Amino acid sequence: MSVKSSISLTEQQDAFARSLVETGRYSSLSSVLQQGLELLRQKTEAEAAETEALRALIQRRLEGPKISAADMEGRIEDMIERKQRALRVGG
Repeated sequence: MSVKSSISLTEQQDAFARSLVETGRYSSLSSVLQQGLELLRQKTEAEAAETEALRALIQRRLEGPKISAADMEGRIEDMIERKQRALRVGG
C-alpha cells in the first residue's frame, strides 16, 4: 500500500535523485526515495542489533569471572613472549 506524502529536498538532493531516474537506475523519484528510506531502515536496524549485542557482551563481561591486575599483566606478558617467539621462528 502506498501513502502519498509531500517532502522537501535540497536542490542538490533533487538533482541527484532526478539524475538516477534520467539514467534509468530508477523508474521515478518515488522509487529513489523509497530505496533510500529502505537503506536507512536497514542501517538503523543493524545499528540497533549491534548496540544490543555490545550491551549483552558488556553485561556478560561484568557478570563473568574477574582476574586481578597482576594476573592480567602476567597473561599479557606471556602473550607478548609467545608472539615474539613465533616471530623469531617464522622470521
